[in-house]
Amino acid sequence: MSAAAATKQIPGALIFLHGLGDSPSGWSHLQRSLAQLRPRLAELTYIFPAAPMVAISINGGARMPGWFDLLEWPVSVGDPEDEAGLKAAVTQLHDEISKLEESGVPKSRIVVGGFSQGAAVALLAAYHAGVQQPNSSPLAGVVALSGWLTMTNDLQVFKDIAKHTPCWWGHGTYDDKVLYAQQAFGAGKLKEHKVNVSTTSYPMGHESCAEEMDDLAAFLDETLFGAEQSEL
Repeated sequence: MSAAAATKQIPGALIFLHGLGDSPSGWSHLQRSLAQLRPRLAELTYIFPAAPMVAISINGGARMPGWFDLLEWPVSVGDPEDEAGLKAAVTQLHDEISKLEESGVPKSRIVVGGFSQGAAVALLAAYHAGVQQPNSSPLAGVVALSGWLTMTNDLQVFKDIAKHTPCWWGHGTYDDKVLYAQQAFGAGKLKEHKVNVSTTSYPMGHESCAEEMDDLAAFLDETLFGAEQSEL
């Protein structure tokens, strides 16, 4: 049996976190659309967690679905952060990972990701040594759409995670909510810690597009199943 065939038989999963004010249904279409772009992705388990209702400072303290509080708008490099809220969101994501592991999906076959706030949580949970669980092992990968890297002042990444958990980061060049500069800043910080980060940009705002979806599908397919090989 080839390595690609053996990998195909091991379950895989994508956990994708929505953005501020959204719900799981806002991104659940990925289960269908990604499989249409790369048929092997139909084999994945898809998890779309719901954010809790939290008070959002930039909205006058109004409560809405959010992974953590936002203190400044637009989201710029160096803004103050809700570290307690970020850590609570990471705990929720770690719980989702543990549930998948208990169901038979190894952590090395789980990709985490999200859009905007969701991407920020995924990046933090996957890489920051300060929020890792004891004896943490690497995830298969991270996908960040229009996100940003948080808690960078004390960022440390375990070598094994940096080596085995690649990141793909897509961002709109006209993003006026999570500023485009966040991509270069965050990717640069991760690369300083030897994380394999690939970045792509698109002529759009704080949104997604068909080209980005195709790039996302390509990264997931390659990361979880490897390159396509002809059967002999």
